[in-house]
Amino acid sequence: MTELDKAAIAAMRRSYGETGLTENQISTDPVTQFHTWLHEAAANVVIVEANAMVLSTVADGQPSSRTVLLKELSPAGFSFFTNYGSRKGRQIAGNPAVSLLFPWYAMERQVIVLGQAKKIAEADSDNYFAGRPWSSQIGAWASSQSEVLEDRSELEGKYQEYVAKYPEGSLVPRPPHWGGYVVVPTSIEFWQGRYSRLHDRIRYEVTANGWKVRRFYP
Repeated sequence: MTELDKAAIAAMRRSYGETGLTENQISTDPVTQFHTWLHEAAANVVIVEANAMVLSTVADGQPSSRTVLLKELSPAGFSFFTNYGSRKGRQIAGNPAVSLLFPWYAMERQVIVLGQAKKIAEADSDNYFAGRPWSSQIGAWASSQSEVLEDRSELEGKYQEYVAKYPEGSLVPRPPHWGGYVVVPTSIEFWQGRYSRLHDRIRYEVTANGWKVRRFYP
């Protein structure tokens, strides 16, 4: 890397807007507040997938992150679906403490959720799987997610095997290794970019008496 490259990277910055986030603008319930922001993000044409979230897990002291999609928001928490045998699934089994990050850069916003991930009921996983596109259902059977793949042709071959087994239009059962998790939040922080890096950070933290709301330095 040349000095010019270093200087160019160091100079990458933008000035954030004047629109802030104040305590009198937010809901007393963080899930309700999140729903409002999610709705606004979904309506923003610049944001490709408003429900995309970075899921971080920890195993043996090493954090690991990847992007997954929020598929349900309820008073219980934030739900997503995956292969239970994947790296994330194995790490959640060993340590259910996770974080979720929603990076809505175009709106100068982000939300960070801390909580505990747990499997949802099998019936709920069945219902969601039944509503997936047929090709995605087949993909769930074909992929040994996070395992070493020597050649893509092996994956394509397995996909075709399940296409033959479950032709389009037929009932595709949910794989036993695939299903949903709900992240039950203990903390939800709303971040709004502000001028001079004086950002707004308002965090809801669960207590025995409900949610406690506090502002933090940026």
